[in-house]
Amino acid sequence: MITEAACKALGDGLPPLFRCETHGKYVRVRTPYLYPDGDNIDLFLHEEGSITVVTDLGETSRWLRMQTTSPRRSPKQDALLRDACVTHGVEWYRGMVLARSRSAEDLPSVVLRVAQAALRIADLWFTFRTRSIVSVTDEVSDFLEEKDFHVDRAEKIIGRSGSVWKPDFHVRAPSRSSLVYVLSTGSRSAARQVVTHVYTAFSDLSHLHIGPEALQFVSLFDDDSDVWDDEAFRLAEQVSTVTRWSEPDRFEEVLRAA
Repeated sequence: MITEAACKALGDGLPPLFRCETHGKYVRVRTPYLYPDGDNIDLFLHEEGSITVVTDLGETSRWLRMQTTSPRRSPKQDALLRDACVTHGVEWYRGMVLARSRSAEDLPSVVLRVAQAALRIADLWFTFRTRSIVSVTDEVSDFLEEKDFHVDRAEKIIGRSGSVWKPDFHVRAPSRSSLVYVLSTGSRSAARQVVTHVYTAFSDLSHLHIGPEALQFVSLFDDDSDVWDDEAFRLAEQVSTVTRWSEPDRFEEVLRAA
């Protein structure tokens, strides 16, 4: 049986702080590793043919979701998650951390890899904690740097009226350059003011939107919070290409478009 074989292999290959017991159709391994709130990281073993699968059954992912009101991870957080999986030689599948053991001798090291990966992924909590003081504009900056765009941030540009505007980013791609405003607020009452500011800025800079080296105007909405109505999107669409931060691939596609 997997219970007897697994527990014997783990007892022989790991410190006694790792404890295993039957848990339904799984063998549960209670590890000495802790989530940041002090709960133990538990792993679960089950057989698939001659293979023993070691997984957290998505507990780490669920724990992370409980620590934040944000429905999504930032691109930087996703990159950190992928890096943790690669470093420890585990797979991220449908929110679960998992790895496969092909022999009893191999099982302790596989359990250790999955536990260490879960611990490192749980540490993404610290990036959630700091998101309140790291603006979405900083996240966008990290994304643009990761994608190897040439970027000037908060460049001062004079409009036709003589007013000075500071788009969040002046992004240079091989095919064209773009001015990008990031629209972000947690308040419905402030949302209209934010989009009006961007509309006014792009209207005043409209002379840069024509000619052989015309700049593309892009409005990037931080749609993490449900504060934007259809009218806000329609207003921004009159003067710019509208993108959403929840769709970073689409944002990159717009910046690279000829």
